[in-house]
Amino acid sequence: MNLADISTKFTTEDRCRELLRRLRWPNGALCPRCAQSAVDLETDKELFYCKSCDYQFSVTAGTIFNDSHLPLTKWFMATLLLCEAKKGISACQVQRTIGVSYKTAWYLCHRIRAAMKEVDKPLLDGTVEMDEMFVGGVEHGPNIGRSANKKIVVGIRKRNGDLRFFHVPNTKAKTLSKYIKANISADVDHVMTDDSASYPKAMIRAGIHGSKHQTVTHSHKVYVAGDAHVNTVENAFSLFKRGIVGTWHHLSGKHLTAYLEEMEFRFNRRKDKNLFLDTLKHMITAPVLTFEKLTA
Repeated sequence: MNLADISTKFTTEDRCRELLRRLRWPNGALCPRCAQSAVDLETDKELFYCKSCDYQFSVTAGTIFNDSHLPLTKWFMATLLLCEAKKGISACQVQRTIGVSYKTAWYLCHRIRAAMKEVDKPLLDGTVEMDEMFVGGVEHGPNIGRSANKKIVVGIRKRNGDLRFFHVPNTKAKTLSKYIKANISADVDHVMTDDSASYPKAMIRAGIHGSKHQTVTHSHKVYVAGDAHVNTVENAFSLFKRGIVGTWHHLSGKHLTAYLEEMEFRFNRRKDKNLFLDTLKHMITAPVLTFEKLTA
């Protein structure tokens, strides 16, 4: 799916609603309240009716599209722009491309990002790399070259597999071990890290012992030692940093996790030819993100 396809196949609200209906209810409309079968009503508004609970609803009821004054055609365009932009897209660019106000574009992008948040992620096995990066502007004075006041991001990536990004408060062993337990299988073949003093303690806490944990001594400028390196996860870090430098320019700590989840979602589906449709499916089932909650 590309922008030309969106412009020709989804030119009307009816066509957009029909796609959402097929994605949401492939086996027939179900009531969002009681999950019972519903019937079509012969109205111009394309409503459905549930006899079980006497409820009328539309295909957007209970989704992030509900109560939105923005046409579905523009929702579809913005969704494609976000899921196909390798290094992300800014709200300003979305504003210019689909013709909305900056406030609308900013809120729209965040609602799509919120739908990209995944739950019940499978544990990573095989050979896994783990590293951290610091996100923030150039520091001056005594802190120059240090990580003070910067945001810490931990990356975990399976070689030739999925990626995980997390905004963490610190790199202490107790903190890192929580993310290791939650994302790396106990049956992993190897976990590659640099020579940070926190990793050996974190691995022991997470139940990964012995030769399963291999390190490269970055402190001695050694970046590859046989099969041991963290270049794979650092490639993902590089892509995210290019997004900051070339696209978003500035990320607040409050919304950093949302951008990390967007990058992770898109990265793990970079070879998916149906990325646009997959994103729409997540948008249909995702919890509604209100403007009040976003700006709280």
